[in-house]
Formats: sequence, C-alpha cells, structure tokens
Amino acid sequence: MKYLVYCLCLMSLSIYSQDDLLDEIDSVAVADNYAIATFKGLKIVNFESTKLVAKGELTFIVAHRFGSIENGFESFFGLDDAVTRLNFVYGINDWLNISASRSSFQKIYEAALKYRLVQQSEGGSPFTIVGYNSILINTALDKDNLPKLEFDNRLGYTTQVLIARKMSSKLSLELAPTYFHDNYVVDNNQDNSQFALGLGGRYKLGKRWSLNMDYGWHLNRSDTSPFKNPLSIGIDLETGGHVFQMHFTNSQAMNTNGFLGQATGDWGDGDIYFGFNLSRRF
Repeated sequence: MKYLVYCLCLMSLSIYSQDDLLDEIDSVAVADNYAIATFKGLKIVNFESTKLVAKGELTFIVAHRFGSIENGFESFFGLDDAVTRLNFVYGINDWLNISASRSSFQKIYEAALKYRLVQQSEGGSPFTIVGYNSILINTALDKDNLPKLEFDNRLGYTTQVLIARKMSSKLSLELAPTYFHDNYVVDNNQDNSQFALGLGGRYKLGKRWSLNMDYGWHLNRSDTSPFKNPLSIGIDLETGGHVFQMHFTNSQAMNTNGFLGQATGDWGDGDIYFGFNLSRRF
C-alpha cells in the first residue's frame, strides 16, 4: 500500500516538471507519413499494444494485480493478495524488442520477442501490424502433487498478430488474433492448444489521460472450464518518461496464457481486481 501511495505522489510531481518532454510524446503529428503514438503504453491493459521500445532503450515495467475487491475489508479490497510482475523490455532496433519477465502468479518466467511488420502511413498501409511470440516456464507446478511431472509440462507458448489503426488523434483500435499453448492445463477437457481473439482500444480524454479497454474472446474453451473471458477497463496517465496505467480486470494473471486461459473473476458478481502497470524508460 505504501508503495502505491509513493508511486502516485511521484506521478503527480513529475507531471509539472516534464512538460517539454510530454509535449513531444503527446504529439499527434505524422513523421515521414507514418502514424505515431497509436498507443502510449506497451500494453493496452492486459493485451500487448503495437507500441515498441525505441532502439537502444530499456524499459522497466512493474505490474500489480491485487486480490478481488469482492472480499472487502477482509483483504482490504484485495491489497493483501497482490500478484506482481517485473518485466524488462529492450529495443534491439526500432522494429524489434526483446523482453524478460518474472511473475509471482504461478512463479512464471517468460521471454518474448515483439516485432513490427507493417506501420500505418498516409498513402500506404491503413494498419500497423506487429508480431508477438513468447515462451514461459511455470515453476509453481509441484512434483509432489503431479508425480509424472516433467520439465516439458512447465512450458507454454504464445503467438499473436497485433493489428491496430489510429482512427483519429483521439481514438485507436486493435485486433489481436492469438494462439497459445500450455503443455499442462488444469481442465482435462481443455485442449492444450487454444485460440482467442483480442479486441482493444484507447480513447484520449485529455492531454495526459486516456481511457483504455481490452477483451479476450476465447474461441475453443472447454464446456467444463471454470475460467472466464478477460475484460479490462483502465486509465492511462502520461508523465514524461513514465506511463502509469490504472485499471480493473477480471484476471489476476498478467502473461497472455494466464489472462486468456485462466481468468477467474466475474464482473457481474463484482469479483474483479484492481491493478496498475508502471513503466519507466531508461
């Protein structure tokens, strides 16, 4: 809780000290006929956006998802049950990023590549298209409970195509066809290979604020599955070198396989999680 308050204070102070830099990243101009600033964060909320880290830059992202607010004061509206993900993203060049992360959800380690294939431009492509591939290791699986567990069972994979368009200076939309595979699934009736369609968008509310939303439509979920489609709604705050994202979601997991395949919350029951993504560029 102290960490959250500290971050909010930092954000407020830096708003007024970094106006020049903010004016630069808030520009809606088109550089070399290419659309820029389609999204300000590397994620919309849970889904990857088409934004990439620039060549030679390192971005560090701290992401939290607290427990369900449904439990009220018993868990202080979820603050006692936080899940944390630490993610480093490096720009090998302007069109290729590499990242490595560790999440306390299932003690997952993940490595990923993100690469731009096409960029929206005037007189050219109407869309920006970005590819995303990741591999993860679930280190929380316990051999005492799963005697036949092998290292291979801990692995999972994701392949996404992110297709975005900047509709106007205020509105950006994204479509994200997704294939993901888990070598071990909780529901025995669930196929290891799973498919989903992500939908997301950003609407700029002011100079520093935007409303973000994304939804994952799982296409081959087992009829016996206890999991839900992830729906997330949030606000982005831009403060110079930071992008601070605050949101509510029905998934506590933050890696793609987790929030698409294992979202447990239900918006209709108030079983949702407050969270934030805080990124710092170096």
